[in-house]
Amino acid sequence: MAHELDVWLFADRVGNLALVEGRLNFRYTPGWLSRPNAIALSASLPLQADPFDDHKTRPFFAGLLPEGEMRRLIAQQFQVSRQNDFALLDHIGGECAGAVTFMESGQALPTPTQCDDVQWLSDEEVVAILDELPRRPMLAGKDGLRLSLAGAQDKLPVVFDGARIGLPRNGTPSSHILKPAIHAAPDSVANEGFCLSLADALQLKPAKSKVHAVLNRPFLLVERYDRVADAQGNRLRIHQEDFCQALGVVPEMKYQNEGGPDLAQCFDLVRRVTRPSAPQILRLLDYVIFNALIGNHDAHAKNFSLLYSGETPTLAPLYDTLSTAVYPTLAPKMAMKIGSKYKFSEIQARHWDQFAESAGLAKAQAKRRILALAKSLPPIARKLQSDPGHGFAGNAVVERIIALIEQRSALTIRRLTGPAADGEDAAEPSS
Repeated sequence: MAHELDVWLFADRVGNLALVEGRLNFRYTPGWLSRPNAIALSASLPLQADPFDDHKTRPFFAGLLPEGEMRRLIAQQFQVSRQNDFALLDHIGGECAGAVTFMESGQALPTPTQCDDVQWLSDEEVVAILDELPRRPMLAGKDGLRLSLAGAQDKLPVVFDGARIGLPRNGTPSSHILKPAIHAAPDSVANEGFCLSLADALQLKPAKSKVHAVLNRPFLLVERYDRVADAQGNRLRIHQEDFCQALGVVPEMKYQNEGGPDLAQCFDLVRRVTRPSAPQILRLLDYVIFNALIGNHDAHAKNFSLLYSGETPTLAPLYDTLSTAVYPTLAPKMAMKIGSKYKFSEIQARHWDQFAESAGLAKAQAKRRILALAKSLPPIARKLQSDPGHGFAGNAVVERIIALIEQRSALTIRRLTGPAADGEDAAEPSS
């Protein structure tokens, strides 16, 4: 196995990733640094001639890989150590989040053709893949497939043309992410589909998604916001990175209670790297409030991203958003504190004020937005549920999500507008 990989951004070789005595280092190529339009791979890897050591290199590159059990199974498939980021990127780093591709040193990037290399699937083949993913994440090792997405849940980059689902082969960009049901979260497909549709109804600009079923097997298809079609219909990559990558935090430390980023760091990042930052800051505020009110306790820093689609980064659309709070077996703690509290039921007005202050927001402005969303969310959720065009009516998990939203919204309004006897309120009703 090679101990150097060429790192490509779009169609340009921008750097070299090396494994030296078990440690990573990355260096930009002189040719890329000399380009007037050169951009950095990451906010944590600014353009410079000197190489980056393992401590600086690993957060971005490890952040492109699957996590947890998925990572273990992929490593087992290739008979490499699960800790070996380099070997995993060598094997599956063809189609990654953003516009990054890894090739063996000196190897040419696959040339895009007018006829994309897509293996179109029959319904039976789609179901077979749904069955295979828990055992072979990313279909690792299948001929012509080098696919990688971060996260601990099963998912797969695919091509969807409105009717057919296919596998992107030999460097072809995918168009969608297929998300099967999560074993530990019953009816997670309807859950995430509803939450993303609800965010869209609130005009929060989430990733576009739709619940699909093949031979009675449901899954979610999420349109990739880091892919776009040109005038000729060819798919192009857009670069992106998640907040852990941008802040130089390794994926295994993504949760705040493990030393990962807090909300103050997330808002500071957006304020530093986006221009103009005010609209992006307000969007991030909406994301935080929305996740709290729907019970998305897994909104850690890898579930927020920057999108490099213009002259400066922007906040990426909301994604990986589902109500974890409706499942009694999942952790009641939020991934990031609001004020000094991890549990929503403990959040009083003063904790929202603490959050606003730490995030550099005006307390009065934050309070107005929290109240506005808490008041508008329940009726919009009920309207979405009853819309026959979405198919959420009668779904038990959707009903539980809405009940939880109604409880949390009422509690929030009461605590932000009620008597100043902060802390005497009843705990959040159980869902």
